[in-house]
Amino acid sequence: MKTALITGASSGIGLELARIFAREKHRVVLVARNRKALEQLQQELQQQHGIEALVLPADLGQREAPQQLFEELQRRGIAVDYLINNAGFGDFGFFAETEWTKEEQMLDVNIRTLTHLTKLFLPGMVQRRSGRIMQLASTAAFQPGPLMAVYYATKAYVLSFSEAIANELQGTGVTVTALCPGPTASGFQDAAALNDSKLVKGKKLPTSAEVAEYGYRAFMQGETVAVHGLMNSLMAQSVRFAPRRMVTALVRRMSERAH
Repeated sequence: MKTALITGASSGIGLELARIFAREKHRVVLVARNRKALEQLQQELQQQHGIEALVLPADLGQREAPQQLFEELQRRGIAVDYLINNAGFGDFGFFAETEWTKEEQMLDVNIRTLTHLTKLFLPGMVQRRSGRIMQLASTAAFQPGPLMAVYYATKAYVLSFSEAIANELQGTGVTVTALCPGPTASGFQDAAALNDSKLVKGKKLPTSAEVAEYGYRAFMQGETVAVHGLMNSLMAQSVRFAPRRMVTALVRRMSERAH
């Protein structure tokens, strides 16, 4: 039996990934701030799939959280085979006007915590010559993002970091997959105050479950970069050939509030 640690497991894509790993008979370690939501999910997964689900509530914006998670699992004698760094959030608005407190926490969760958890759990995988890591990037990773400047930049980091360590790990038995969904019906828009943006308003977005199913398949196949959706894939590729100023201006127009 393999063990999957899933951050941000209480909602959205993380919740659906937890359901998939449980369905496939893996033990799951559920991490998020919301203990009640995690315990409800724990009960659901154990009853429906007969697997073991562990709840480890944590605020991943806190610097000590990754080390505490790692040490708790070591204390329980649990080795993590699959690390799913799903936790993350965004914010909408002009950088000159947005709140630093929220952006600092975004940098902590989207970059520092993801990197630290990878640093902690990767050596054991390499030693066992077996393991997989999924990093939640985004189609935002492929270009600058006016009106969500910090969020887009964090996802560019996740993509670059993931591709680099995937290359370093060739031949070790460990793979790294950067999952890059586009806008998804996941609750992300509410947290980012993005519902009035042209990116999402009036559009039929893929569900978290659809993205999670795609991501799980790509993850198990060891794909390095997995962009969900044909149009998203075409757009991610096309920005490489267009002038960067034009790409940035286009993203700005797409991100502005719909009237």
